[in-house]
Amino acid sequence: MKIQLYLGALFSRIQGRDWWIAILLWFALVAPAQASVILRVAIERGVNQVKVGASTTAILKDSAGRSLGQLPGMRAYAAQAVPGGVALDKWQSGLFWIEPIGKGFVYIGDRWFRGRTLVIPTEKGLTAVNWVDLEEYLYSVIGGEMNSSWPQEALKAQAIAARTYALYEREKQRNNPIFDLGDSPDRWQIYKGVSSESRNTYAAVDDTAGKVLTYNNKIILSVFHACSGGHTENVEDVWGNTLPYLRAVQDFDQNVKECNWVKTFSPGEISGRISGIGNIKDMIAESFSPFRSVKTLKIVGDKGIKVLRGEEVRTALKLKSTRFSVSKDANGNFILQGLGFGHGLGMSQWGAYNLAQHGVNYLQILGHYYKGVALTPIQAK
Repeated sequence: MKIQLYLGALFSRIQGRDWWIAILLWFALVAPAQASVILRVAIERGVNQVKVGASTTAILKDSAGRSLGQLPGMRAYAAQAVPGGVALDKWQSGLFWIEPIGKGFVYIGDRWFRGRTLVIPTEKGLTAVNWVDLEEYLYSVIGGEMNSSWPQEALKAQAIAARTYALYEREKQRNNPIFDLGDSPDRWQIYKGVSSESRNTYAAVDDTAGKVLTYNNKIILSVFHACSGGHTENVEDVWGNTLPYLRAVQDFDQNVKECNWVKTFSPGEISGRISGIGNIKDMIAESFSPFRSVKTLKIVGDKGIKVLRGEEVRTALKLKSTRFSVSKDANGNFILQGLGFGHGLGMSQWGAYNLAQHGVNYLQILGHYYKGVALTPIQAK
């Protein structure tokens, strides 16, 4: 019943004459993008060997762009770190470019990707980087981050959030000579290559092509998470810093079973994850956000005390979220009963799903989760 009331309140604002003022989302009319944006996505980092190849015949080039030869399609080659560079089949160079002919895909590790491949030595071995068009990158990311069978308005909201996030990371890494972002969900977005593409992800990306979220004419940190458990958080209660567009809002994901969880820890299991404090005696939630997420968790051992704060609470114990209560069972095990999945900031993906199911469009979804932002076409330089 509560979720219906909250949805009703949201719909009343959306349907009112002052809807654009209420959710502060506007469309900036500037020139559309004139050129594609290329992302450098690190697929393998710091490895001694990586399998590479292409679906079609590929041109192999060195650091100067000189063609060294061709790699036949549909064959995997082991690139290996050697003194002074990289060895690949009969060639050795400081680095290698693998560029498929026509519309071929490249093979890195165990997956297929669009674009081309750079294999380059780094301090800890080889790094294989997929150079890919931003929009084609998103074809995969949307299917990795959301179920492609979800409502199209949710997928379009995800496309804009993911595009914005990728460009934010690209700008942050502008002095990184090798890559802009990686492919793992712990730090970046889920990027599985062509295996997670579908007709629906193509449509979501193409229908929102080149559009990003900005605040005061700057691309925002458009983070998102699976579900918040009823209410998102203010960013300062999770990461400590304040951002005007990452404000806590009512969410619509309470009915999702994946977002209701229980985790049981023995004292020994906690000791294995929190070193230096000996045998665990107690676990105390000391402070909370206004929406009952744990901001400070004190873990008491027989040799010391460890205080976890903010996002560290979730990551140190590998929890789904920080919105939980702590109790003890008869055997001395600690039982954490929680809501939510992820850091609870920005857009809730399950919340977006539920809103889209009830007829809310992607602009309204984004305006609900990111406050005071503008939807702006990017201008590639």
